[in-house]
Amino acid sequence: MIRKTAEKKLSKPSIYFITLLTASLISLFIYIFNPFDDGTFSDESVAKIYFTDHISDIYKELIDEFNISNKGKIEVIPVHLPFEKFTTNERKEILSRYLRSNDKVDIVSIDQIWVPRFAKWAQPLDTYFRDYLKDSLLSIALKSCYYKEHLVAIPIHIDVAMMYYRKDLINELPDHESLTKKLKESISWEEFIELGKKYNNKNPFYIFQADDYEGLVCSFLEILQGQGKNLYENGRIQLNSPEAYMALQMLVDLVNKHKISPPVVSAFRENSSNNYFLKNNGIFLRGWPSFLKEFEKDSLHKRIVENLEIAALPHFKNINPVYVLGGWNFMVSKYSNHKKEAVKFIKFMISRQNQKRIFEARQTLPVNAGIYKEENYLAENKNLAFAYQLLNNGFCRPFIEDYTKVSDIISYYLYLAIKKQISVEDALKKASEKIYLGQVLIR
Repeated sequence: MIRKTAEKKLSKPSIYFITLLTASLISLFIYIFNPFDDGTFSDESVAKIYFTDHISDIYKELIDEFNISNKGKIEVIPVHLPFEKFTTNERKEILSRYLRSNDKVDIVSIDQIWVPRFAKWAQPLDTYFRDYLKDSLLSIALKSCYYKEHLVAIPIHIDVAMMYYRKDLINELPDHESLTKKLKESISWEEFIELGKKYNNKNPFYIFQADDYEGLVCSFLEILQGQGKNLYENGRIQLNSPEAYMALQMLVDLVNKHKISPPVVSAFRENSSNNYFLKNNGIFLRGWPSFLKEFEKDSLHKRIVENLEIAALPHFKNINPVYVLGGWNFMVSKYSNHKKEAVKFIKFMISRQNQKRIFEARQTLPVNAGIYKEENYLAENKNLAFAYQLLNNGFCRPFIEDYTKVSDIISYYLYLAIKKQISVEDALKKASEKIYLGQVLIR
């Protein structure tokens, strides 16, 4: 178990700020839940299901429909934790603090990599979801919902890493037809780098997210796993390997040696990388399926968005390509007084019809396996069909309780290496030492 010790000393103002921020977030979350004490809902015969998530417009629609169809019996009350106001880690800390011994939340939406940490507060769902229902879900999505052989969550959507490119810019090249075919099938890193060097243009060639956060770790893991090496083996994090060295060196070289990625990528997370890509006429962008829906909101760059296509991320020659998976799961609190009703709502949300509606509204990939068997639907939604092919080569990040703490350490040293503030060898060595000593970075 990793214990909390600071890697570096913080000033008193920094400690005060962190304490104040944490207290504010917790207070805000508690304040959000105050409605159930104000007497607004007086009918005790109606099961009130408090559901925390980023409540999108399509979620609001579905919640309203569910409440109408279950009027007088069940009422789902959404608690909005917007992605714009809370980082992923802030959401994790708020939810974990609130779930410890509280019956005022029934369903929480969690990142799939949080499952091992949150399992202790989860209601086992094995008896609620029989085999026929579990078989209706994508097995690769359901895999993230088990902990110690118990079903502790249900997937609501799955993600797979992919690449976006400007087809109008690629079509200007003399060999664009063969290149497009390679991009769809996954071009090799070797060919991709050579293409970047030949593309003597003012456009940024390859944009990826290299800030000190989980997105950078995902890029590292793809290159590591792409060499057939796992990060977590034999009960230990394995960073002192030739494959790990090569993976980090590749990321460093994209920026500093091959110069096909601008140095500014070290400041990018998802939103900032997207904005830079659009504003600077980027050619390639690492991303997720839902990016396209976000791009469509940008009316200033409509022509660029209309020319975006999706492709597979690069791979090493003679090795099968792999893509990191993401996604979010629903978990029922073991302290909930309305578990049966909470499960009914979850079943409603993962139905084939509603999974289609969520996909069409948000472009997050459905977890209902039946959708991928509908040839007509896939023909109408070619991006979904393409993403499904990528899912078949997808892999999950390590399912360990302290993954986010480990990831914080790894991302910090990957970031320093890309910034050329530390060597690749020292970055991996120091990250390994911090992990094995049980140290946790305090930002």
